[in-house]
Amino acid sequence: AIMSVYLVLQKENGDILLSLRKNTGYKDGEYGLPAGHVDGGETLHTAMIREANEEAGIILSAKNLELIHTMHRYCGDHERVDFFFLCNEWDGEPLNTEPEKCGDVSWFALDALPENTIDYYKQMFTAWQEGETLSYFDWD
Repeated sequence: AIMSVYLVLQKENGDILLSLRKNTGYKDGEYGLPAGHVDGGETLHTAMIREANEEAGIILSAKNLELIHTMHRYCGDHERVDFFFLCNEWDGEPLNTEPEKCGDVSWFALDALPENTIDYYKQMFTAWQEGETLSYFDWD
């Protein structure tokens, strides 16, 4: 299975950071979270800290990352395991550091996510708000 990490960056007012995908070949035109694959030889925390810096230009500390949800997705020819981390403290102001792959970076209220938010993210946000720490996506 492919492992990925996702950052739920949350401000004091509860808003979360989403980025609009473009030119990636996957879910373009939809809003997602700063995220990426776990490379070989790195921990989940190390991967999340790296991706947050690469995609949003911010610096995270492992002690501020809380694993809030794990999702096991069936993707037809492969499986994925997704780890969603909540972070309320970081250094720097989130920026669009990859304009070639991202059309917008904006804050949204959890109860007012864009219609074009990636489908499995919507499932995660609902599960998280209901206190579920594990969910499955696209398994029949």
